[in-house]
Amino acid sequence: MRYLVFALLFCSLSAAALAAVPPPEEKDRCAVCGMFVAPFPQWTAALELKDGRRFYFDGPKDLFIGLFDLPTYFPGVSAEQVTGVYVTEYYGASLKPAAEVIFVTGSDVLGPMGQELVPVIGREPAETFRRDHAGKALMRFDGRQLIEIKEQP
Repeated sequence: MRYLVFALLFCSLSAAALAAVPPPEEKDRCAVCGMFVAPFPQWTAALELKDGRRFYFDGPKDLFIGLFDLPTYFPGVSAEQVTGVYVTEYYGASLKPAAEVIFVTGSDVLGPMGQELVPVIGREPAETFRRDHAGKALMRFDGRQLIEIKEQP
């Protein structure tokens, strides 16, 4: 019984954390390219800072461009100030922490700005997506960088 209580508590805390990331408003623009984000909810990505500021992106590719070059896109913001990195998972179409998904690169599924990193939950679904959509590689975000997932022996 206590495991059920813990599981329910954990799920509600996770849901509460993601519920705190509202969808972008019509006026919100991608922090990297300037494109309006709201017309592309299936590709929305977000970056949250300790001070409560939130930045939206028209896809994971632009999110990582901005995150990996904070001084250019967010002058005065350091990596220590980043509290949340979220992407919209491809199949569920819901925001998930970027560290919880696997990104498929080079597929034939295009985002608003063309080639995109497609976020999928789980190794097997990501492998299937890669095969079905001519993807090139699988990557994960470890909280600091994107790392290619090597083939299993």
